Amino acid sequence: MTNLNPNPIHTPDCAPPDILRCAYMELIVTDLAKSREFYVDILGLYVTEETETEIYLRSFEEFIHHNLVLKKGPVAAVAAFSYRVRTPEDLDLAVEFYTQLGCRVERRTEGFVKGIGDSVRVEDPLGFPYEFFYDVEHVERLAWRYELYGPGALVRLDHFNQVTPDVPRARKYMEDLGFRVTEDIKDEDGVTYAAWMRRKDTVHDTALTGGDGPRMHHIAFSTHEKHNILYICDKLGALRKSDLIERGPGRHGVSNAFYLYLRDPDGHRIEIYTQDYYTGDPDNPVVTWDVHDNQRRDWWGNAVVPSWYTDASPVLDLDGRPQPLVTRHDPGELDVTIGADGFSYTRKDDVEKGFKLGHTL
Repeated sequence: MTNLNPNPIHTPDCAPPDILRCAYMELIVTDLAKSREFYVDILGLYVTEETETEIYLRSFEEFIHHNLVLKKGPVAAVAAFSYRVRTPEDLDLAVEFYTQLGCRVERRTEGFVKGIGDSVRVEDPLGFPYEFFYDVEHVERLAWRYELYGPGALVRLDHFNQVTPDVPRARKYMEDLGFRVTEDIKDEDGVTYAAWMRRKDTVHDTALTGGDGPRMHHIAFSTHEKHNILYICDKLGALRKSDLIERGPGRHGVSNAFYLYLRDPDGHRIEIYTQDYYTGDPDNPVVTWDVHDNQRRDWWGNAVVPSWYTDASPVLDLDGRPQPLVTRHDPGELDVTIGADGFSYTRKDDVEKGFKLGHTL
């Protein structure tokens, strides 16, 4: 691991690309057959196209070619966090924006994957592989194909979650890129430990959470209702695959959403998510949570398994090599575990006890 980069990310003097939403993720998996069983047979994502080395999947309300690409490779990792932009000209803005930031930029008019045209991929200032595209192949939106629906149908790609060692630095960069904060976690000194950031009118398209990074914490798909998530739990139990459930089901404080976290055969974390809220007004207020408030992560106060704080997927550079991790260092952190949404202890008056015990509460 390398040490934390203390240098701020400067703001380019050009406009950023106009991002519409998170659109798809390209995941590298080591066993395509096992991954197909998880994402198609168990979770019910719809296969748009597949080859011996790739599977293109989409949710039921999607009309673009895919929301998830599974690509066979030697190391399980993330090859791209992909966003759709408003116009083809926004790709020129993406090139200029990241060039001014001093980032590596690659553009392919034919696209990097099937179903996607002219695209820009960058190694962003945080070390993440970001992609921007406009041109896309349209496919049938399956919203009316109820004969294909299962009771646990995944209807939309909702968001990404990224692990990064310096959340305030990352937040500034993402705001420069045009993202708006909907919720965050801070301490009494105003230090930001996590931020939920959006382009579409929901709680987030991506979240920035603290830890050694760059890594991908999870990708989230939405269902219509919480009973759809409960069905997925029942199905996993019936298949004797309940060990795929890492956390939940439960209700988040942050985002107010009902959730379930699963791990795929390679350990990539998938959230099934529903019932957050509208954020589209220009004066939508930011919700700030105290880092010591246990209900931010689970509204019912349930404990969080340690793996949810420690495990995350590596990300690749544009040559397909895993990015080196940067170590997170926070003054006063001591031995308290830092996780995907901040400190892992419960209340301020539990802190001293937690330090004495040498573990989280």
